[in-house]
Amino acid sequence: MSDIEKAIRQIADEKNIPYEMVIGTIEAALAAAYRKDFGEKNQNIKVEFDATTGGSRVFDEKTVVTDDMYDDAIKILEDREVLRAEGKLERSELTEEEREKEKEITLYPKLHISLEEAKKIKKDAESGEILHIELQVPESYGRMAAQTAKQVIIQRIRETEREIVFEEFKENEGAIMIGSIARKEGRIILVDIGKTTGVMLADDQIPREFYRPGQRLKVYIKSVEKTPKGPQILVSRTHPDIVAKLFESEIPEIASGVVEIKGVAREAGSRSKVAVYTKEENIDPIGSCIGQRGARIQTIISELGGEKVDVVMYNDDARTFITNALSPAKVLNMEIDEKDKTAIAKVAPDQFSLAIGKNGQNVRLAARLTGWKINVKEDRDDDIKPAEISIAPEDDGEPSIIEGGGTSEELSSEEEASKKKKTSKKKVVKKEEVEEETTEEAKEGNNE
Repeated sequence: MSDIEKAIRQIADEKNIPYEMVIGTIEAALAAAYRKDFGEKNQNIKVEFDATTGGSRVFDEKTVVTDDMYDDAIKILEDREVLRAEGKLERSELTEEEREKEKEITLYPKLHISLEEAKKIKKDAESGEILHIELQVPESYGRMAAQTAKQVIIQRIRETEREIVFEEFKENEGAIMIGSIARKEGRIILVDIGKTTGVMLADDQIPREFYRPGQRLKVYIKSVEKTPKGPQILVSRTHPDIVAKLFESEIPEIASGVVEIKGVAREAGSRSKVAVYTKEENIDPIGSCIGQRGARIQTIISELGGEKVDVVMYNDDARTFITNALSPAKVLNMEIDEKDKTAIAKVAPDQFSLAIGKNGQNVRLAARLTGWKINVKEDRDDDIKPAEISIAPEDDGEPSIIEGGGTSEELSSEEEASKKKKTSKKKVVKKEEVEEETTEEAKEGNNE
């Protein structure tokens, strides 16, 4: 075994590249080099590389055609040369007949050979056969071939490694991988994910989550694309699917398909709502996700940097599903408009702030989770005009309207003022703080 063959086989084994693929790449590069330095443009050059000796044979590959076909093509090409000499080669200056003749050019001397000429090289040549005509190569080509082979091997290794990385991560697109923070470049975080580095853009970073070099964390493989510099892998910590994937990895009932995730609505770093469902009557899907004493859900919360996660029951009945999605608030009555996909949820006055959530987050997530526009309205028996708020699935910001009130913060201020009028001696607790505590208590109760 020659040194070059040993080198090729060793590299092929180490890099997990098929030996034949490396040889094929070397042959293609040698053919291109010969065509450039010793051949003609568009000439169909093929090379057979012998790794044992390091030598190579060069062939001019041509297709055998009948003599008539070849002669007709040559005649058209000769006429074309005449047109070029007369300055009439531009298609706009050709007659219709001349344009049709150009379309008839399907044979070229560099790619085809007449049957008569082919039989001079191979006696039993037939029309349609591919003929390999061996060429005599200059002495300088041998030295060039060795250098080209070396360069091609290096280049091919680099390209193949990139291709292997691309294929591996393309298969894992939409999956979760464990990575470690490599470094920060401006607003971009680079994450070491094994054979390559993933890029976490600013929008894919959880707000207020700090990333330290060497820190290990789970990331979602958002997209894998080819670039001139190799595969570009975008990873995310904010994608809604990372929540679903964490549920799959941490909850056996979901991994096995007994419990299904029907939807995820997320505001990364703050709160997520996950709708679950099962066909099994003896399985509690919410309990399966929460785990004993909240152990399972707490693992997921920790992976998300402390982000709160609400697990709600999915139902094919829109009224029931929307009611569940608005938890921990209790809905008294639900009216729906199937045509416009609009729902009116009536709640008691003391449940209104809980239903809309801080800055409207609870109803906003419920709208996204269900895909319905949700109006939350106070159900009052007194003369006070009921507060009402409306949120569509595509709404992102804090709700700005409330009939009979204002924003959730404004409602808190009004209630505070009312309390102060009744007594100046009592310690006043802001309604907004009470709402947050109530939400947390309701969630903890659900988890347990």
